[in-house]
Amino acid sequence: MSRGVVDWSLYRKGPVDQARHQEKVRQAIRENLADLITDDSLFTSDGRTVLKVPVRSLREYRFRFNHERNPQVGQGAGGSRKGDVIARRPGKEGPGKGKRGAGHEPGTDYYETEITVDELAEILFQELELPGLQPKRQPSLAAPRPRFVEVSRAGPMSRVDVRRALRENLRRHARGGRPELGPFRREDLRYRSWREEPRPHARAAVVAIRDVSGSMGEFKKWMARTFFFWMSRFLATRYSDVERVFITHHTEAQEVDEERFFHMGESGGTRVSSAYRLALDLIEERFPAADWNLYVIHFSDGDNWGDSDNEACAAMALDLARRCNLFAYGEINDGAYTSPLMGAFERVNHPRFVRVKMTERTDIYPALKEIFRQRAPAGGEQA
Repeated sequence: MSRGVVDWSLYRKGPVDQARHQEKVRQAIRENLADLITDDSLFTSDGRTVLKVPVRSLREYRFRFNHERNPQVGQGAGGSRKGDVIARRPGKEGPGKGKRGAGHEPGTDYYETEITVDELAEILFQELELPGLQPKRQPSLAAPRPRFVEVSRAGPMSRVDVRRALRENLRRHARGGRPELGPFRREDLRYRSWREEPRPHARAAVVAIRDVSGSMGEFKKWMARTFFFWMSRFLATRYSDVERVFITHHTEAQEVDEERFFHMGESGGTRVSSAYRLALDLIEERFPAADWNLYVIHFSDGDNWGDSDNEACAAMALDLARRCNLFAYGEINDGAYTSPLMGAFERVNHPRFVRVKMTERTDIYPALKEIFRQRAPAGGEQA
């Protein structure tokens, strides 16, 4: 390094290490999302509940000598690339495999970092979106948004266009015979100005349907509530103008408020078609497809009354998929069991009809990702 030249990378080492640490924490959270979002303490949280996440400690890169071999110096053959494994200790146990007796090898250092529910939700919701959201007409104008359309030589410093200012600085010095960045003058600065334009408004309505029949035991009830908890939080956080409608059903369906939806007990038989019929009626009366992006999401254990009702549900599922941006059916049951209702749905082929299955707590996260992901534009359809 020539005399008088400062190596600024030495001064950036702290921020670089901090960025590495933060990315490591976020990676650990992403790897544990399936477990973290099912923590029971979250559902009565005011956003300040703190969860603990194990994170591998970060250490500076350094050479570690193998004291079991001599000599402890040497020279490689060359041709190595980043990521190559240069040596392994013979007979070393693999990760997660124990051995008898007290060991003498050092383990991997982990520490627990704390994360709030709001921070957890922020990471979770980065992967979720309402699929196929389209601008819709509405009776009132949407809030305008600024659009930068002009550049001027005067204005407040908050509107400085840095890229154009750099370009003007280079041009001025190039005209003087020095094509390089130099001291800035006021004449180099350029300022952006804007005009307000109406923002396309994408109104959306989400119809949540929960089976409250007697066959929905404690575990199935908990799974459905947990899914809808995160769904409601996602919609409230990411979308300011989404209408949410809640339907519960046993042999009869009814529209309820959010409080009753999450706390209503289970009893009675099951007739799923009653819920789909009510959803279709609500769409017809309150949410015409020309004005609304529509999403219908139903969770049940699939125990339905009679094959005839299963066939009626399949026909209405196709109707809902045709009318809505998305119709999703989620089934909660044990193991590889497939209910007759799911069997009927497997014969319904439509790009906007999505089926998911949950058998254990960690299946909630994949179900959220499968339902709330962007999809290619719908093509053909058939029943």
